[in-house]
Amino acid sequence: MKRPDRRPRIPFLTELPLLIWLVLLWGALWQDFSAGNLLFGALIAVVVVNLFYLPPVELGGRLNVLAGVLFLVKFVYQVAVASFQVFWLAVAAGPRIRNAVLAVRLRTRSDLILTATGHAISLIPGSLVVEVDRSTSTLYLHCLNIPGPREAEAFRGQVLRIEAALIRAFGTREELALVRAETGSGPVPEEAGKP
Repeated sequence: MKRPDRRPRIPFLTELPLLIWLVLLWGALWQDFSAGNLLFGALIAVVVVNLFYLPPVELGGRLNVLAGVLFLVKFVYQVAVASFQVFWLAVAAGPRIRNAVLAVRLRTRSDLILTATGHAISLIPGSLVVEVDRSTSTLYLHCLNIPGPREAEAFRGQVLRIEAALIRAFGTREELALVRAETGSGPVPEEAGKP
């Protein structure tokens, strides 16, 4: 009798960031970062990772700190501006606002960039991810104040700019090349001279 195929074993170093994240989450949930609590959280994390199949989060192999800081500054600015816009819409227009559910197909195939883009856009007031299609890298978003096609395209452009900023910060080299080709930008200094 042939045994069913088992899932491939994920190397420990690939699993390590997930384990660290789960231990930190455990400590935060219990609001106790004592050694004993974190050790118990580590045991639970190892059991969870080995009992339940969690696909590994594959990193792009590159990190551009300057692009990451630039993304954070722009993100905080967008959150502040959108907060005032939502406040003004609530006061001035009230329930007469026209909303929409928009589909935005991203460039990336990376679960990490897809998730980060979805979280970033959901944290900006006025929009919320309602569905994700991993197979096509499409986000479906509920958006405030979309009275027509022009506003819908402007919002899609905002989502794609957020995705591009995240790709510049920690996307793969292939994704970065795609963003550069679309924007017509030159090489990033950290990448220059690398094969």
